[in-house]
Amino acid sequence: MEKGQLLDLLWNQYTLLTPSARLIRGVFEDRGEQVQNDHIALRTFDDERVNISVIAAPFVRLGYVKKGEYQFKEKKLFAHHYEHAEDPSAPKIFISQLLLGQCSADVQRIVSKALDQIDFTKLDLDTLMLKGRLWEISAAEYDLLQKESEYASWMYIFGFCANHFTVFVNELKTLNSLQDVNSLLKEKGFKLNDAGGEIKGSPGEYLEQSSTIADQIPVAFGSESKNIPSCYYEFARRYPLPDGTIYQGFIAASADKIFESTNVSLVDKVLSNSR
Repeated sequence: MEKGQLLDLLWNQYTLLTPSARLIRGVFEDRGEQVQNDHIALRTFDDERVNISVIAAPFVRLGYVKKGEYQFKEKKLFAHHYEHAEDPSAPKIFISQLLLGQCSADVQRIVSKALDQIDFTKLDLDTLMLKGRLWEISAAEYDLLQKESEYASWMYIFGFCANHFTVFVNELKTLNSLQDVNSLLKEKGFKLNDAGGEIKGSPGEYLEQSSTIADQIPVAFGSESKNIPSCYYEFARRYPLPDGTIYQGFIAASADKIFESTNVSLVDKVLSNSR
């Protein structure tokens, strides 16, 4: 599979879970913008069958190389980001994983039970990031995971897919700042993640980020259905380093708050405040 084809498939899958992303992209395009993607984020577990190395392998074969690594101690996460070796316009790939050994026995049991349902002998690992959920779910297990780890409960429901895409604000011609982007989005009725402030990071850290809260989609648990936060759209503005090159990494403290765009409590709070 070629790079462009894989990225298109990820976008198409992502927007099925995040219809607001297509609407937001349309808002920019109606202004004459050509939206460039800064990075795509993927989530997984540190189980050797599906860990970061497994998810990253097809990207590496397409010319991506590993760059930064990041720790999120409170959320029990570890992440790498990858950049394309020859195409600077290609979106970066940010892959995080839940450190199961730091989680409770219940979380480890539920995740192992889910992954054990996958027939890896028949699975094309090169397209694992497009497979979505590959196991049966129950409301009781979801609720248990959600109490301990929003990340684990999100993975349990949605499985292997893009968690978010990111607009590269530097390339926008009609909006001069991330503040302008946020104001436009709010004017159009989109709800932003305000955890830690609407803008995470600063020019002094060479990166500013903001994001919508995740869309909510109905998820069936047997005969019952529950609306659960799915995915969100992020916006990143990058600043030049002292040597004049644009910073390409990530700020762990900012990413930590961006992760919360899928948190049930944050989504509920933002939506209730807007009513």
